[in-house]
Amino acid sequence: MHRSRLYGLFIDTPTAEAPAAAAFWSAALGTPARPEPGEEQFTMLREALPGLTLGVQAVNDAPRYHVDIETDDHEAEAARLTELGAVEINRWLDCHIMRAPGGHILCVVPVHSDAELFATRSTVWP
Repeated sequence: MHRSRLYGLFIDTPTAEAPAAAAFWSAALGTPARPEPGEEQFTMLREALPGLTLGVQAVNDAPRYHVDIETDDHEAEAARLTELGAVEINRWLDCHIMRAPGGHILCVVPVHSDAELFATRSTVWP
């Protein structure tokens, strides 16, 4: 048995354009943009989506959006999503980078939310 929930939406932006993109989204949404300590590729706009995380991620790829699903058992969650039709395309640290049916990117990540938020907003899977 494990739990998971939608953690956030990420605006993947080519590295050279990420600072301008973060400034744009910060101004457009009226929320501060803050670098994520220890994970410099992320600039977070935490107040933009109550209960979820919004961030700009610097990537060496084309611009796109992706979602993160946080879980207390990333192996079990990746297996569950694979059974639903997702395909793992890469791994980074404890993250499973997957492609959902339809071609959209999603990442399965360890829990990043505070414990109470995760406990009240996650779904329990058998």
